[in-house]
Parts: sequence; structure tokens; C-alpha cells
Amino acid sequence: MGQSPLQEANILNESFLNIASLLKGTGDPLRLEILRALKTDSLGVQELCNIFDIKQSGMSHHLKVLAKSGAVTTRREGNSIFYRRVLAGSQTMFGQLLESLYQAIDVVSLSKSVLDNIQQVKQQRADAAKLFFNKHASQFREQQESIAPFSQYATNAKDLLLHTLNTSSNKPKCIIEIGPGEGAFLQMLSPLCDQVVALDISEEMLDKAKSYCQDQQLANITLMLGDTQTALNEKLTADHIVCNMVLHHVPSPADVFNDSAKLLDNGGSLIVTDLCRHDQSWAVDNCGDLWLGFEPDELSQWASAAGFEDKESLYLGLRNGFQVQVRRFEISK
Repeated sequence: MGQSPLQEANILNESFLNIASLLKGTGDPLRLEILRALKTDSLGVQELCNIFDIKQSGMSHHLKVLAKSGAVTTRREGNSIFYRRVLAGSQTMFGQLLESLYQAIDVVSLSKSVLDNIQQVKQQRADAAKLFFNKHASQFREQQESIAPFSQYATNAKDLLLHTLNTSSNKPKCIIEIGPGEGAFLQMLSPLCDQVVALDISEEMLDKAKSYCQDQQLANITLMLGDTQTALNEKLTADHIVCNMVLHHVPSPADVFNDSAKLLDNGGSLIVTDLCRHDQSWAVDNCGDLWLGFEPDELSQWASAAGFEDKESLYLGLRNGFQVQVRRFEISK
């Protein structure tokens, strides 16, 4: 049976109320700037205060209004609460309006001071991650294995990469691995291409990877201290990029997608293995996690914005309750 005229009227009235709330809540220049700053990043209250140079009480008020309007949502990462934009959809009038709003504000450039402050926030996050891994490099494998054992996802990640390689008759010249850890996946990558470049921000972790490569006699591995921006500065290009269990440690996951799109040759793949969204806050302190996993739609959104197409996906349920997503994205330039 269809809906009665009264039910249809109530639904329509609710839609108009939601739209009015969105228009009212976003009808402020600073709130629009905040939404623009949240385009690709989740940011905490204090981080936003520092970015826009306003007091916490004022920022909290603006965020509360934006949340009530339906434009932003929150997610807890350990003891911290981060704000991000609500994913817009075209299925409802509200979603269509929100999508149009994003399109309008995203073409407006943020001021240099705001951009500089955002970069400073990202650098502070990166410095904290680097400090953690330099300090806990000796315990990294044990801590990582307690969440997602390497043996549980490595073969699946390799299989997705092989699926891509089998469609081409040419052997890849270069594959980049972001965050190789102690180097176990480098052994899988080494026979597949002429050169593997391993990127890591931690000197101690790179030393462990170097020792592993020497023990396994892997002669085509280049170890590079830095991140994807470092690779861009060095003018590297790659046929494929692998990022295993790294995104939940990086300051801005969206930047990894954006940088990878620039590093990849046309038709290249980005293989991402990471945790699905979870609520195990102990991982923040014990494992240096910045983000408690990701919803699959979040990865898809960042990938699409960077110019990737969603390809194969695998989802692995682990006995400890965590779930791992293994994803392949393909660049089309």
C-alpha cells in the first residue's frame, strides 16, 4: 500500500524543516569557512580554535549549531572528539542541498593564514606519530599483531595487487609501499617489480626494515625517510602503491589519496588495507592510532575526490572482533 496523503504531508513537512535548519545553521561566514576546512579532514575543537584563532567557547557554539543543522557529525577517537562533514547524498532534498552547498564553498580558497594553521595541525599530528614509532619501534610488531595479524591480511592485499598485474604484460618498474613497518610485505613486493620504494617517517622503523631486507637479501628495495609528500618532492612516480595498516596512523588520510593520485601513472592502483570503524580506544595509547578505523564510505569518498575509481574490496572479520577492509582503487587520468 502507498502512503496516505497525511503521511506524505508529514514527510514533506519534515523535509522542509530539515532544509530550513540547514540553511539557518550554515548562514554564517565563519561556519561556512569551518565546513570548507573540514572538506578532507576531521578536526578537533581545539584544533579548529587554533586554525581560526578564536576562543573555545565560540568555536563550540558554532560546531553545536552546525551539528544541529545536520552539516557536521562527530566521532570519538580515544578521549578526543573530532568533527567532520556529513556525507552528502542525492537521494533526498536535504542531501541534494547539502551537496550543492559543499560544491559552492569548496571552490572558495581559504586564507593563507588558515591554510598555514591547518598545515601546522597536520605537522603536530605527524610529529606525535613519529615520536611514538621512534619510541616504540621494538614493540611495534607485537602491538600491531594484537589488532590485525599480518598473516590475516597480507595475502589478500597481494592477491588484489596480482589481479591488477595480471591484466598487463609489462612488469611494473616501481611499486611504493607507504609505512612498511618491519618490512615483511617488502618480501612479497620485491619479485613483482624492478624497484620497490619503502616510505616511512620513523628512522627506527626504517632501520628495522633495512635489517629485514638485508636478512632476506632483497636487493631492489630503496628505503626513504618521509611520507608521500616527500616522494612527490623527489619527483617519484610509481606503477602501483600499497598502504597496509597505515592510514589510521597518518595526520590526514585524505592527503594519502591525493598524493598517491599524483604519484601514480595512468591506470595505476592504490591498495589500501586498514581497520573498519571500531570503538577500541585502548589502541590510541597502546598502538599510536590516531583514528579508530574508517567506514568504507569514508575511504571511497577520499578516493573519489582524488580521482580514483573504486574497484575490488574484501572485508575480513577477525576473532578479536576487529574487521579489516582490503581495498583496491584505480587512478584514471
